[in-house]
Formats: sequence, C-alpha cells, structure tokens
Amino acid sequence: MARDLGTKYNCFKCGTKFYDLKKPVPSCPKCGADQRDMPVVKPLSAAKQRAAAAAAAPKEADEADAPIPEEGAEEEDDDDAEEEPEAE
Repeated sequence: MARDLGTKYNCFKCGTKFYDLKKPVPSCPKCGADQRDMPVVKPLSAAKQRAAAAAAAPKEADEADAPIPEEGAEEEDDDDAEEEPEAE
C-alpha cells in the first residue's frame, strides 16, 4: 500500500531529503529552514551558456595535457641536494 507523504524536498541549506507530510510550511526537520525561502536561480541565456562553456574548455584541455607519472617511477627528491656539504 502506498502512502501519500506530501511533496519531496531536498533542503537547500543542509541537503537533507524529506517529505513535507502535507504541512502548510515545508520546513527541514534537520536544520529548520523554510523551503519557501529557497533562493531562485535564473537560468543562463543561450549566449551566456556558450560563453561559459568556451571559457571552461581551455582549462580542461590544460589538465588533459599534463604528463601522467608512470607507475613505479619515483620522483627525484630535491632534499638530497641540500643535504650534501658544499666544497669551499
């Protein structure tokens, strides 16, 4: 038998998932945030979405070009050079 628990919410402050149990004020049981006060996020226009995607694309390419260290290969320690005494 299925029960009607009301509307399902994800709290915008703490991320808790809960049902409002058909109460007039949908408040989070964990932090008490009123879900009607959730900030409204305006969707980006198509031009702004393309600009954001173009700006993010070069950053991803830089990370992909970074060399991947091979397994078993150890990096040289610069500390060894500092420990050797210098000849005067």
